[in-house]
Amino acid sequence: MKMVTEGVQRAFDQAKKIVFLTGAGVSTLSGIPDYRSKNGVYQGLDYSPEYLLSDQAFAEIPDIQYDFMQQNLYFPKAQPNVIHQKMAEFVTEGRAKVITQNIDDLDVKAGLSDQQLIRFHGSLYDLYSPKDGQKARLEDYQCSLYRPEDGAKIRPRITFYGEIPFRVEEAATWVAQADLICLVGTSFKVYPFAGLLSYAQPNVPIFAVNLTPLPAMAGVQQIIGNAADFFGELKN
Repeated sequence: MKMVTEGVQRAFDQAKKIVFLTGAGVSTLSGIPDYRSKNGVYQGLDYSPEYLLSDQAFAEIPDIQYDFMQQNLYFPKAQPNVIHQKMAEFVTEGRAKVITQNIDDLDVKAGLSDQQLIRFHGSLYDLYSPKDGQKARLEDYQCSLYRPEDGAKIRPRITFYGEIPFRVEEAATWVAQADLICLVGTSFKVYPFAGLLSYAQPNVPIFAVNLTPLPAMAGVQQIIGNAADFFGELKN
């Protein structure tokens, strides 16, 4: 059964300012596990994820946090899949932008720049030491939480729980200017990301492509199924 109906394809064909809002489900096809599904990395933890991935945990249990991130979040060899690639094609045509919760940089690997992409929760691969703000190398961080020359802690420039996401006002502006919005692979439970839809203009088509339905969302047409199949069918 086709996922992209004539009506959906027509909406994409007519749109000039598409905004894709993406979550962890976009990257599972690239071998990166999601967070909240029954097989996600948040299952079976000794700490709540809201604590384990918080600025407080970085201060109090940095080694435990570091081990969790190294084992569950870092997949530097992962490559973009058909979803990233199709979104990048729309972007390259000048018809779309992407706002992602993902911190894996697969959209960057697909060719998107900071003018085309907002990494709302930052990047695992932008590393620095809070002690002095100096950048750190991934190779060093993969070996140790601590900077080799002086023992200063290293962290990725991501949004820990308790911190403010990146480029929030700009993301709201992109959504407000959109003439079509497409949610992909996100449970849409984490704020302020989930609040971005409140900036959408009335009567703008909004689609949500997910394996499972989202809670009832007024004005959102939900397309249930594998997003890889949807984007494989979608023409740009």
